[in-house]
Amino acid sequence: MLDVLYRNGRFWTGDPERPTATAVGVIGGMIVGLDHDVLGLKAARVHDLGGAPVVPGFNDAHFHLSAVGQHLRRCDVSPAAVSTLDELYAAIGRFADALAPGAWVVAEGYEDDKLGAMPDRHSLDRVTGGRPAWVVHASHHAGVANTEALRRMGFSDLREVPDVVHGVVQRDHDGAATGYFAEAATALVNVVLRPEPTDEFVAAIAAGSAHALSMGLTSVTEPGISGTLTGNGPHDLAAFQRARDLGLLGVRTTVMPEVAALHALDASLGTSADDLGLDLGLRTGLGDDRLRVGGVKMFADGAFTARTAAVHHCYLESVGGGDGVLLTDPDILRANIVAAHRAGWQVCTHAIGDRGVDQVLDALEEAQSQHPRIDARHRIEHCGLVSQAQVKRIVALGVIPVPQGRFISEFGDTYVRVLGDERAERVFAQASFLRAGIELPGSSDCPVVGGEPLKGLQALVTRTTPSGRVLGADERLTAVQALRAFTYGSAFADHQEGRKGSLTRGRLADLVVLSDDPLSVDPSAIGSIDVIATIVGGDVAFGEV
Repeated sequence: MLDVLYRNGRFWTGDPERPTATAVGVIGGMIVGLDHDVLGLKAARVHDLGGAPVVPGFNDAHFHLSAVGQHLRRCDVSPAAVSTLDELYAAIGRFADALAPGAWVVAEGYEDDKLGAMPDRHSLDRVTGGRPAWVVHASHHAGVANTEALRRMGFSDLREVPDVVHGVVQRDHDGAATGYFAEAATALVNVVLRPEPTDEFVAAIAAGSAHALSMGLTSVTEPGISGTLTGNGPHDLAAFQRARDLGLLGVRTTVMPEVAALHALDASLGTSADDLGLDLGLRTGLGDDRLRVGGVKMFADGAFTARTAAVHHCYLESVGGGDGVLLTDPDILRANIVAAHRAGWQVCTHAIGDRGVDQVLDALEEAQSQHPRIDARHRIEHCGLVSQAQVKRIVALGVIPVPQGRFISEFGDTYVRVLGDERAERVFAQASFLRAGIELPGSSDCPVVGGEPLKGLQALVTRTTPSGRVLGADERLTAVQALRAFTYGSAFADHQEGRKGSLTRGRLADLVVLSDDPLSVDPSAIGSIDVIATIVGGDVAFGEV
């Protein structure tokens, strides 16, 4: 007997051997057959889908699950919520008024390019009622602190705020900090704000998981825990385990510890003293289908919108430095990548600009030369600007780029302004990666932008900026290519393509029931399709069928 039978659906399986089906049977959370394999069998539960389109569960290869949950409980000052600086200050003021005296006011998502200017420390002082405030840029690579926040950080005299290596501390003409910090300098704030109490962090994980399920996501990769630039604190993995034990982690999650959480392994155990690992020698692959340890997260550079992604040719407009910021000294980055590679980790390095990408490729090439590994599938998170020569190096090294197509639909006009037309046309070059034979994953970097996979699919297919310009027409994907990226491609990037990513016998019964078929509607309408139900392991985790 089947545990559950889903029938009368229009299934796109993602399996080239059997691309479509009308029924799927499930036992023990796994797909045991399709169509005639299962239609004659009895089932404990039967769901008639009424002809609805069904696709494999969406998988976001770069989704900050815990930060999404935190974002939902903070003040939203993204372009979707505010369109002027006055509206931003009013929203922050209302949010602050509802807090206890002295509580931190944290707002997220401002885009100075759309507001016309950055938030001002003194204006924040006027609306926060003496409370400390930290207003985070949409990129999450920069932010503005008010005067009380700076005082809480230990700086009454703002001329005493130190410069930070690999970071930006903006100053006025007298040398006093204005409150704007970028990249490594944001650690001055994080050291005061973090860690959140464990119960609150578990609640954020739960909220992020529920939000992910509502969007049709059945799997995500959390790209950074227990670090100095990402995550909450040293006990993040324990918090994820607690969320799982309490039944709050509904979406399958792979977590990446940041390299700051790793340390040299004990050479007496037969490892090299230079190898990097977690306590007990833990590394990539520990865990199960619900929660597992993935790659180690490292950082090479910043972000285009903050003008801190490291580029070979200077920005046309610049806030934090003419050619961006390297967040890690190249020699240290190289040593960390080599050590983590040797120790068996999948290495996942944030690099957006072409100069940052070169730093990573050089280090990965050295690592493979010194310690050859088969199918390591090291990743470059974002991989925003590359040349064709770099694409060839990526292929030769077996590296997986993890770009975000939706950045075009949200930030594309800014890219044109700060990078110029020629470079902007080739940012997040998904089609170039596919043409080179790379298995492309789908991802959002939520909450930097919204995490709805269907909106992500639409962005991959249309590459339309907020002003309506098609940016890099030859980098557009077909709907089938985009759907494969957000299913099989992301599973491949996580070494999990044998467990999920297609509706195939022997794989996890993760699927999404939709209101319309993303492969047949007009590309401009893909993002408007509704998620009817999200099914994880054969069970309905969101919606109804």
